[in-house]
Amino acid sequence: MTADDRTAHTAHRDAGVDIDEADEGLHLLVEHITQTWPPRNQFGGVQLAIGYFANIIDIGGGVGLAISTDGVGSKALIAQMMNKYDTIGIDCVAMNVNDLICVGARPISLVDYIAVERVSAAVLEAIGIGLAEGARQAQISISGGEISQLEDIINGFDLAGTAVGIVPLDKVITGRHIAPGDRIIGLASSGIHSNGLTLARKAFFKRPQPLALDQPVPGTDTSLGEELLRPTLIYVREVMDIIAQVPDVKALVNITGDGLLNLHRVNNPNVGFVIDRMPHTPAIFKMIQAHYPISDAEMFEVYNMGVGFCIIVGEADVAVVQSILQKHGRQSWVIGEVIEDQTNGVYLPRQRLKGHKKRFYPE
Repeated sequence: MTADDRTAHTAHRDAGVDIDEADEGLHLLVEHITQTWPPRNQFGGVQLAIGYFANIIDIGGGVGLAISTDGVGSKALIAQMMNKYDTIGIDCVAMNVNDLICVGARPISLVDYIAVERVSAAVLEAIGIGLAEGARQAQISISGGEISQLEDIINGFDLAGTAVGIVPLDKVITGRHIAPGDRIIGLASSGIHSNGLTLARKAFFKRPQPLALDQPVPGTDTSLGEELLRPTLIYVREVMDIIAQVPDVKALVNITGDGLLNLHRVNNPNVGFVIDRMPHTPAIFKMIQAHYPISDAEMFEVYNMGVGFCIIVGEADVAVVQSILQKHGRQSWVIGEVIEDQTNGVYLPRQRLKGHKKRFYPE
C-alpha cells in the first residue's frame, strides 16, 4: 500500500469511526462467543459464520430461525437536531429486516431497545409512530422492547432492534452458488440511509461555519436536514416476491456500512464483482464530498452511493426480477456482473477503483 492509499482512508477515522480497530475488536469478541455454539447439526446449531448479514439457528423440523440486530447509529442525532422523531423508527426496522432477507428469511417480528437521557412521552410516541410504519412496510409485528433511562450514559436517545424471521434450512441463500456471468441488479436507495452519518455530520456541522439544516441540497428541493433524516428504504416485500417467483436467486446483499464492499460477504471466495454501470450519484453524496476532503475511494467504502440493495441472479432471470421490482415501484439497474477472481475483488472501472476486504484503492 502506498502513502497515497493510506491517506485516502482517513476521513472516516478523523470523524470518529475507526473501522480497523472495530474489526480487530470484533475478531477478539468472536473468538469467545463462538465457544457457546452447539454442533451445527443439533437443535440450536448456528448455521453461518459470524459476519454475514444475519445468522440462522436450527429450531428443528428443517426450519431455521434467522436473527439480526442493529441500530440507527448517529442518525439519532439528526433526529434530535431536527426535533423530528416520527421516522427514525422506520430506519430501525429497515436496518434489521433488510439484513434478514439477505439469507432468504421472511421477517416476522422485532423487539426494540430505546435508551434515553430523560423520558419524554411525546418523543417516545413519535418513535413508536415510526416503528409502526416500518413494521407495516416490512409486514412484521413489534412484539416488545425495553426503555432504559440512562442519564449518566446517554446524551439524547439511542434506538436499536432485534428482528427474527423464518427460512427453511434447505432454502438459505448465502451466495455459494454464484458463478461468473451472473448479473448484479442494484436497487435504488432513498439517499444516505443509516450509515455514514458521523462523517456527514463532520462535513456539514463540525466546522467553523456549520451549514444550516434548512439549506437546500444543491439540485434538489429538499433541505439538508430533511435529506439526512430521509428514512432507509425497506426492501422486504419485493425481495419476498422475487424469492417466491425466481427459484435460483444467487445472492441478496444489503448495501450498508462498507458500501459495495458488502458484496465480499457472499460465501464464494472464488468470484469477483465488476460494477461498471452505477446510476447517477445522488446529490447528497456530492454535497458531502464538496464540503469535506474525502476521496472517491472512501466515499464508496462508507456510502451506498445510490444503490441500497443488490440482487444477484443468472442472466436469464434478470428480466423477471426487474419486472417484479417495477411492480413494487422500485427503480433498479443491472449495475455489473460476476467474474472469476481468486482475490474476491470488487472493481469499479469507471471510477478506477479496486476493492479488497474493507478498502477501495485507486487502480
